[in-house]
Amino acid sequence: MVFVEEFLPQLLLLLLSLLYQSASSIVNEDYPKLGSVSLGHIVRPDFPILHQEVNGSKLVYLDNAATSQKPTAVLKALQNYYESYNSNVHRGIHFLSAKATDEYELARSKVATFINAFESREIVFTRNATEAINLVAYSWGLSNLKPGDEVVLTIVEHHSAIVPWQLVAQKTGAILKFVSLTKDEVPDTGKLREMLSNKTKLVVAHHVSNMLASVLPIEEIVHWAHDVGAKVLVDACQSVPHMVVDVQNLDADFLVASSHKMCGPTGVGFLYGKSELLSSMPPFLGGGEMISDVFLDHSTYAEPPSRFEAGTPAIGETVGLGAAIDYLCGIGMQKIHDYEVELANYLYERLRAVPKIRIYGPVPSQTVRRSALCSFNIEDIHPTDIATFLDQQHGVAIRSGHHCAQPLHRHLGINASARASLYFYNTKEDVDDFIEALKDTVSFFSSFK
Repeated sequence: MVFVEEFLPQLLLLLLSLLYQSASSIVNEDYPKLGSVSLGHIVRPDFPILHQEVNGSKLVYLDNAATSQKPTAVLKALQNYYESYNSNVHRGIHFLSAKATDEYELARSKVATFINAFESREIVFTRNATEAINLVAYSWGLSNLKPGDEVVLTIVEHHSAIVPWQLVAQKTGAILKFVSLTKDEVPDTGKLREMLSNKTKLVVAHHVSNMLASVLPIEEIVHWAHDVGAKVLVDACQSVPHMVVDVQNLDADFLVASSHKMCGPTGVGFLYGKSELLSSMPPFLGGGEMISDVFLDHSTYAEPPSRFEAGTPAIGETVGLGAAIDYLCGIGMQKIHDYEVELANYLYERLRAVPKIRIYGPVPSQTVRRSALCSFNIEDIHPTDIATFLDQQHGVAIRSGHHCAQPLHRHLGINASARASLYFYNTKEDVDDFIEALKDTVSFFSSFK
């Protein structure tokens, strides 16, 4: 009996992996070869929101780095939950509660399989990646960092990967050290390696930049950090939705991602943490579900992941995340990545031909691959004016602002930028429509000079 209890999570993960492989082969048989028609054209019927007009023009949605759209399968999963088995999870013995609990925990197993965690207990559900980072900061950080300890980050990090550590550093006396950019506008990994020492306790690094489109060599960074005894937290919000991410190969200690960027609902994200680390960490929030026993003068706490999931979770949203993972696995993450590499190069080449444009981040080449987004500015036109005109006159949705990366923008000498970001349901026609609309936008604002 002990053997079954100990190895049941791993057996479930193995079963899910085999089911995913089977489902992927079935779905992929229905998809035409990418050489005949693009992946974007194939999957677009699955996304109802894309088939509408905005301000009198066909919607061209290019704001995927902020959030992704949801396929019908995810919408149906949410509807089915609320129509068929809406109930609170865990401890309930009635049918609806048992069904909700099974689906909620199945979603955890799906996430674990998706990123190749060793066991599902290494997955903690949170509201989003921001909360996941705060969980590590307040639970692991406050317990392990001391005055003079160093946390190494890059100036490219999202605010949610900087601010929590600033708060923890103020409380613990730890020191934050930041890695700058090379002349190619990518984080200087050589300087990062030189910065590591026996004082380094943690490295916080993005996998893919949400502004520069650069990709960090996480496996190497983890290896360097572990050589000096430091832990590594990876912000994988811009990688998990777009490529194969294997946490065991990366050997990262912590990794975070958000559902809403990977075709899932808003309101749920996850933290991956190595089992021994999670087991050593105190609770982040107190309340129901995270306890073992409660007495008037003290409490004892549940084992992870329950220890870090206080209160009623986002059950329907978590079930929706599970459905999103099923959908992505049905297509295949490598297929998605390969298609997006093609789209990324096409977007960059079309955009660089626009007069007076400045695209941020590395130039793509045989050895340098960008993610499928471009942040840019056009001389003498504010990025918010560009985004507004594109939306109101052409139905093209992009983002403008600092993209939660103010330190990076200051380093580049700008206050804001415009950003077009793609996902696998986008097509080269979307890019063409965007470029033509952008040229019209530039022409409009240039006419006032």
